This record gives sequence, C-alpha cells and structure tokens, in this order.
Amino acid sequence: MLSIIEQIKQGKLWDFHGGIHPAENKALSSKQAIKAAGIPQELILPLKQHIGSRGDIIVNIGDYVLKGQPLTQGDIAMCVPIHAPSSGTITAIEQRTTAHPSGLTDLCIVIATDNQDTWCHATQYPDYQDRDPAELIEAIRLAGIAGLGGAGFPTARKLQGGLGNVDILIINAAECEPYITADDRLMQDYADEVIEGIRILRHIISPKLTLIGIEDNKPDAIKALEACVNEDDNIIIRVIPTKYPSGSSKQLVKLLTGREVPSQARSTSIGVIMQNVGTAFAIKRAIVNGEPLIERVVTLTGEAFKQRGNVFALLGTPIAYLLEKFDYKADKKYPRVIIGGSLMGFTLPHANVPITKITNCILTPKRKELPLHTYEMACIRCSACADACPASLLPQQLQWYAKDKNYDKCEEYNLSDCIECGACAYVCPSEIPLVQYYRQAKAEIWERKQDEMSAERARQRFEAKQQRMDRDKAERENRFAKAATDRRQHMATAGGDDAVAAAIARVKAKQAAATDTATPTIKPAVAAAIAKAKAKQAASVSEEAIPDNSEMAALRKQRKLQAREQKAAKHAELMQQQTVTEQPPEQASDKKDAVAAAVARAKARKAAQQAQSTTETQPTVDAKPTTEVDTDVNVDPKKAAVAAAIARAKARKAAQQQQPTAATEPTAEVNSDVANDPKKAAVAAAVARAKARKAAQQEQATAAAEPTIEVNTNVESDPKKPLSLAAACIALKPVKLPSDNNNSC
Repeated sequence: MLSIIEQIKQGKLWDFHGGIHPAENKALSSKQAIKAAGIPQELILPLKQHIGSRGDIIVNIGDYVLKGQPLTQGDIAMCVPIHAPSSGTITAIEQRTTAHPSGLTDLCIVIATDNQDTWCHATQYPDYQDRDPAELIEAIRLAGIAGLGGAGFPTARKLQGGLGNVDILIINAAECEPYITADDRLMQDYADEVIEGIRILRHIISPKLTLIGIEDNKPDAIKALEACVNEDDNIIIRVIPTKYPSGSSKQLVKLLTGREVPSQARSTSIGVIMQNVGTAFAIKRAIVNGEPLIERVVTLTGEAFKQRGNVFALLGTPIAYLLEKFDYKADKKYPRVIIGGSLMGFTLPHANVPITKITNCILTPKRKELPLHTYEMACIRCSACADACPASLLPQQLQWYAKDKNYDKCEEYNLSDCIECGACAYVCPSEIPLVQYYRQAKAEIWERKQDEMSAERARQRFEAKQQRMDRDKAERENRFAKAATDRRQHMATAGGDDAVAAAIARVKAKQAAATDTATPTIKPAVAAAIAKAKAKQAASVSEEAIPDNSEMAALRKQRKLQAREQKAAKHAELMQQQTVTEQPPEQASDKKDAVAAAVARAKARKAAQQAQSTTETQPTVDAKPTTEVDTDVNVDPKKAAVAAAIARAKARKAAQQQQPTAATEPTAEVNSDVANDPKKAAVAAAVARAKARKAAQQEQATAAAEPTIEVNTNVESDPKKPLSLAAACIALKPVKLPSDNNNSC
C-alpha cells in the first residue's frame, strides 16, 4: 500500500463533507495590479491584532517614532509586537473601536504621520540558509507576523510547535471566500517573493513534502507560481476544485492529505503544518528585507466602490480614508461596509475603524447586489444546514441550545469545531442567522472558562501559600529542635549543664531571694506590743458589743435645732432691716426693749433645755460639766493653765457676740409710726425672739466646748506656758472615759 506522501505525489485528492458553491464575484477586483493606498494623516494601531496576549507598551504620548519601530514588546511566544507603519508622533494611547464583530473598543496607539516615511534600523538575514531555525523563528516573532489568512495565530508559535513533529508543509492559496482576491493578486504580482518565503519555511521546518493548495479558479496565479518553482525546491502545486469552504485549515488538510484533524486539535497533531500565502510573503520581507509586518494586501470590492482592486494598506489605516480615496458611493437606502467576504464578514458600526493584520477585504455592496436579510423565520427542519456543514455538525440543534443559553449542550455538540464559514446560514430557507448565534455562544463559553481558570488559579495560589506557610513553620520547629538538641549535646560533651536550664534556675533563685527580702522582719518587742493592742481591742469589742450612740444622737438633734434657729434669725434680720428704714425713733426704742425682753425669755428657755440634755447625755465618770471649778485646780498647774485658757476664750467669744449685736442694732432714728402699726410691731417682736434664740445657741455651743464656766480666782497659772494640753482638752467632746482618774482630760 502506498504511503500518504506517495499518493499525494501521484496527484490523489480527497474530499470533505458538505460545502457550497456561492457566486464568486472575484472578477470585480482581480483585474488590476496591487497599488499603494498611501499614508493617511492618522494611524490607529490596536495592541491586540492576533490570537494571544497583547504586548507591553514601550512608547509614550508625544514620542516621535520611525517607520518599523516597535511599539510593544512581549517575552512569550503567543505575544507578538506591533510596529509603527510610518514615521510620526504618538498623539494618544486610548480606547478606539476595532475591527471585531462585537463592535467593542480596545486600547490603541494613535500616530500622527509626518509623510516622511523615515525607516528605522532593520536587521536582515539574506543568508537565512546558514542560520539556525530557532534564530529565524525569533526574528519572525519580533517582526510581529501572525496568520494573515484570517485567524491571526502567531506564526512563530506555530512554527515552534511544528519543529520535528511534521512531515508535510501546506501553503494555503485556495482563497475560497467570495469577493476576496488579495491572495490571488499577491501570487500574480509577487510570486517570486511568495516562493522565497516558502523556502524559508522549508528551511525552518524541514518537511518531507511541501504542497501549495490553490483552487482552479485562479489560472493566472497558478502560472505565476509554476514559473518561480524549480525542481530543487521540492514544492508541489496542487490544484483543487472550487468549493466553499475549501480554504479552511481542516478542510484543506482533508482535501490534500486525506487526514482528518481531531476535534479541538491543531493540524500539527497529525504531522501537518499550514501557512497562508500572505504569511509566506510577510516572512520573506521580514527575514530577507528586515521589514516587520506593517502593511498587508486588502481587497476593495463591491459595487459601491468606483475604484475596485487590491491595495497595500498600512496597518492602522482608517477604513474611512480608503473609502474616501477610492470613491465610495454609499447606497442611499442600505449603506453597508463589511469587513471580510459576504459569508464570513461582519458589518462595521462606523467607518472610523482601522485596518489590522487579519483584515483582508472591505466589501461595500449595494442593496440589489447583496440582499439584506432581516426577517428571521421559524426553522422548518429541512436539514439543509446539516447537509452543507463542512465540519459534519448539527447546526439546527446547536442553534436551539445557543438560543436557550444551554452552553453545556453546545459544548456537548462540539460547537468549538464550528469554523463560522456561514454555509449553514447561506442555505437556510428561513433566513436564520445561525453564525451569529454560534459566535455569541462561543463568546459566552469562552468568558465562563476564563472565569473558571481565574478561580482555579486563585485556588492554586491559596493552596500554595498555605503549603509554603506550613512548610516554613515545620522548618522553624525542626530548626529550633535541632538547635536545642545540639546545645544539649555540646553541654554534655563539654561536661556542663544545659545553658538554658541553668539560666532558668538562676532566674528562679533570684525571684525567691527577692521574695524573701521583700518580707520585713518584725522585732520581738514590736510584736509583743501589737499583740497587746490586739488583745485590748478584742476586749473592748467584747465589752461593748452594742455601741452607745445616744450621745451622738443628742448632738445631731441639737445641731438640727441650731440650724433651724439660725435660718429663722436670718429671715428676721432681713425683715428687721426692711422695717427699720421705715420706723420713727420712738418705735425703734420700743422695739429695742421688746427685743431685750425676748432675748431674756429665750435664754431662760434655752438654759432649761441645756440642763435637761446635759443630764441625759453626759457620762458619770470624770465628766463634770458643773459651774464650779474642781478644788484640785489650785494644786495642779496644768489644770490652772486650762482654766486660764478657758477664761480667755470666753472673753473673746463675748467680744465677738457684742460686735454683731452692735452691727444689727440701728443707731439712726426710727420712724415714730411703728407704735401705731401692729404688723410692724409683730415683725419687731419676731426679730427680737430670733436674736434671743441665736444668743442662746451661741452660749450653748460655748458651754458644750468648755468643761467649766467659772474659774477660781486663786488659780496660779502662767499664761506663757504651752497650751497644747489645754487646747486639746477644749477640743475634746464629752466622751466615756476609763476608770483611771489620773488622766485630767
């Protein structure tokens, strides 16, 4: 049995399921040679124009950049940089609308061109045959080359994954999409550079066989390629029947090799690697000429264009600039600008969208040229979509689940294998936009997977952190334990005790010594005195288990009475002062006599109360509140000094009493109308009674503080002697004294 390579060399072709034959409409743009689109005033460069992550910006606003200068950089294989398509100044780094079906914005670098088109330094590899494949792959990555067929997969990453794993290299020149002629025109005008790019790919991959798959509707391109290929290249140009979508990667592999790429896998898994014609041309320019990917061939087609054809458009060129330059006349009723072909393209929200690395066509159809299907009808279950699907899927079921947002079922029915070719929607009699449902479902599934991946990464980071913390804790414990073991072994070897244990023992000894020192030592004599005092206190407590509070109660009652009398006297004085100013002298004299009489009566009444309270409250032992002085005063000098001090205190008290009395008694003349006014007479009497009570209270307080009232005139006392004992005796209140009569106080 012949091998696959032998069968291919013999010209064998295979076929794939489904497919359609739409109107091509390629003649609109394939007649003219490729022209330069020119340099617009502003270039808008999205940071992400490929599959993978975008690079880091290495320029700032206001920087002047040269043509071919890198604007971003990245160290991973799935990140390719972008370069300045022309020289100019960076005016903004902001969000702009990009060429995407969603119509969303992305971060872009905006360059205001200077029309000088000044190149920067370029690294060239004209002797690529002598270069290592890894070096060439890195040069391709730094040149920012991604798949120009429409997928935008980083070329360097694809080549790196195919090293040593593939035996067949396929160059995709089918270009099956209607209206698009970019690859066709490129092969006609630059066939030699395309073949040179294929040679570079062969040097890097070293395949056993190289195939160029091209549809039979491009005879001029086929002739141009055959003219540039020689026998040493080992390149086979294989012409395939025109059928849509034969230009898809998996379908073209099946056509040329008979091998079928597994679900959710790449062609490298079956030993085949595929590159686009435009990608081969860009590789030649990057390696041999040192030019990064800054421009590409774009087809301008559709009846709304007056000048149709293919142009070299700088990346970042606004589509509005191309529409204006090539005489775009919009349809009055249905103006549309489509990026891509009529089957896989999508309508732009506005014309200020830039050209990117995967933009291969700008289609501007009129209403009659490409009818606008806007009315979606119910599915009639005709199965035409399943018959046309080149991936052998079930479009009807996928549309149901996508519309119902049952994404698990969509994945179960292999939605990821859909190439979004649009063949199902093209043959649908109900005009259901099936591809739109699939794109939306794919976006939702991708977003859910990204969230799951983020959550999984967060979980892994958390678990790694916990493991690291546990590991560090175990290491610390092991380190401490090992240090303690080593220390004990060292002490044992040195013949000493453990240093830590010894230190702990010393600390405990110091604490015990400090405790012993803090406890005071009591002398025997002091201890005996304390014991006696405690015994006396216990005896007194036992004798007087029930305290006698009668004396304190009497004193409290007396103080309350004094406070009430003082308050009444103060009120009477105020009333008297008000009355005195209005009384005549005769009434004032009568008032004075009445006050004197009231005072006398109050003194007599107070003396009787004092005698009664003294009898009830004074003790019977050594407390003698009599009016006579003890006969022992003549003998004891201390008692004589006490008596003298009492006499002097009484003299001072009498002088103090006379002063307020003199102050309260008016000396001015009083109004003579007091005798005729009974109210004023009553007030005067009340004032007199209040003064009498106040005087009696003062005398009572003096009597309570002095043990005797009269002093023997025969007492011999020295007024210069210290009066500390006398003052102490005067300050004492009548208390119950012990039976010892030698204590004079």
